[in-house]
Amino acid sequence: MKNRSLLLGCLTILGLVLSGCDDEAGPPPPAPGPIEVGVVTLASRAVPFTIELPGRIRASSTAEIRPQVNGIVRERVFREGSEVEAGDILYRLEAEAFQAARDAAAATLQGAEAALAGAEARFGRTQRLAETNAVSAQTLDDARVDMLQAEASVSAATAALEAARINLNNTVIRAPIPGLIGASAVSVGSLVTANQSEALATVRQIDPVHVDLQDSSANLLRLRALGRAGMLGRNGGGPPQVGLTLEDGSEYDQTGTISLTEMTVSETTGTFTLRANIANPDRLLRPGMFVRAAVHVGESPNAFLVPQRAVTRNAAGEATGFFATDDETAEVRVLSTGRAVGNDWLVTEGVVDGDRIIIDGLQKISDGTAVRPIEVEIDSNGVVRQEIALPPGEAGGGAANEAGQ
Repeated sequence: MKNRSLLLGCLTILGLVLSGCDDEAGPPPPAPGPIEVGVVTLASRAVPFTIELPGRIRASSTAEIRPQVNGIVRERVFREGSEVEAGDILYRLEAEAFQAARDAAAATLQGAEAALAGAEARFGRTQRLAETNAVSAQTLDDARVDMLQAEASVSAATAALEAARINLNNTVIRAPIPGLIGASAVSVGSLVTANQSEALATVRQIDPVHVDLQDSSANLLRLRALGRAGMLGRNGGGPPQVGLTLEDGSEYDQTGTISLTEMTVSETTGTFTLRANIANPDRLLRPGMFVRAAVHVGESPNAFLVPQRAVTRNAAGEATGFFATDDETAEVRVLSTGRAVGNDWLVTEGVVDGDRIIIDGLQKISDGTAVRPIEVEIDSNGVVRQEIALPPGEAGGGAANEAGQ
């Protein structure tokens, strides 16, 4: 009983103390003011539409050098890996036998021409005699046949001389196209045969080069659907432009154009081939190199580029963004997003010209929150940059502030 009285007394004293504290407390704190947020004003524009495709570099022309006659290699004229021009001498073969055959064919032609001259003379005399009935018609016919046979012999000898001349010329092997020539498969003293399976060397023309690209048939259908819906327009009347990214990530400084689109789709991979032509004046691109190609197929008219950092997903998986309204409150909207363009999303629905989308301070707001929008800039890396005024008297006049997510 005594302990109960002591407990009640302590509670009474505690109540008086707390009551005195309440009497001394000031008024409740004021409600928080608008939250500062960084915004970017959106404006519609035509956005280039590009697709990235894998590709391989191919030589625009390839010539495998093979001999047209049998012979022994007497001389290799070119330097391996060098540039050659069309008509440059690459190899010389032993030519003595072919020179002799050519001389023999020339002599045969001379004999045939002499025989033809005699046959023509005999036919002329026989013809004059036949006019006076001094010889029979049979004799005239025989003279005519002899002359015709002599003419045929001249034609055959002429053809044989031309064939011998061609064979002699083929002992000098020349480059059929300009380009880079590779390693020689034969050396001096090697025996080569006409039309052999192994090439003596290969010349590749690499300025310009071809770029063989692979794209899916599904992507082709998607692009055509966008065009029919008016969401993809052609950029000019020429063929699509192509830019290349090399294996080390660097951008190639030349642009090319699409020159060929295969009409068939692979039954195994569901892809088809596009071919681009691109200049290669510095010989940087070599056949077989892997590249990534950005093909500019057109442009998306009246589209908006919204920074990716400003776009989130709701519970339904829809893309959403916060906007600063005219009455300085945050409003959440559902957006229709397409492909990524750098650090932006291409948005076609849910925004209009002049909308201010909130890109910084998103973690502090919700739908309906009072905000104080501050116009900021966002660089190509997705970093918000804002000019902050310095207090009076400090040097510099301003400082760049980088805001994170």
